[in-house]
Amino acid sequence: MNTQEVLAVVAGEKITNADLDAFLQTVPKEQRLYASDPQFRGQYLEQLIAFRSFAKYGEDMKLDETEEFKKIMENMKREVLAQLAINTSLKDVTASDQEAVQYYEANKKRFEKGATVHAKHILVNEEKECQDIYNAIKNGDIAFEDAAKASSTCPSKAQGGDLGEFGRGQMVKEFEDAAFSAEIGVVVGPVKTQFGYHLIKVVDKHEAGAMPFDAVKGQIMNTLVQQKQNQVYTAKLNELKEKYVEK
Repeated sequence: MNTQEVLAVVAGEKITNADLDAFLQTVPKEQRLYASDPQFRGQYLEQLIAFRSFAKYGEDMKLDETEEFKKIMENMKREVLAQLAINTSLKDVTASDQEAVQYYEANKKRFEKGATVHAKHILVNEEKECQDIYNAIKNGDIAFEDAAKASSTCPSKAQGGDLGEFGRGQMVKEFEDAAFSAEIGVVVGPVKTQFGYHLIKVVDKHEAGAMPFDAVKGQIMNTLVQQKQNQVYTAKLNELKEKYVEK
């Protein structure tokens, strides 16, 4: 995309793709995913044209010379200066790997994770059908994943019955009990639940315990930096109050 391509001209002022991109940064984050869609960009270009047109109209009416405008601009100036000053005060705040390790060791209970299983399943309505599929898998006539794609009524059939990793309390009790009791790679079933009859194949298991440091390092670093930033902010604010606030 040519960022300097002129999309419109309002009162002699050009609006380029770069201007539109900057304007799109003000829309909600979830909507920015569509920033490359021509129809989406066209809608926001119309909004930008309207915005620029009313701004020019306000200028022609000399609204920028009014006291109201001056007060608004003064408040905006304070907000921008305050944010820039805060950013400058906090920009050098960091956390070290050593600090992260120390935090992890001192707070291991915060990073405990319950036991989980990673399982695949096949869901059908009738017990006989479920048993027939089990027999075919056991005899080597069909792979579990292929049987899931061919016969399962669960949307997970598209992934060969893969349900991903889950912990206790996330599935109905009968299914959960069978999955957590099953050996890895061994097909169990039929298992009856309120949804029908299942065949279950556990792919992997993880016992309850603290998550490894590498898995939570990023989370810890963010926590440490935020804590330090809060400390720096509070200390700086107290210093500035002493300097500027009249008692």
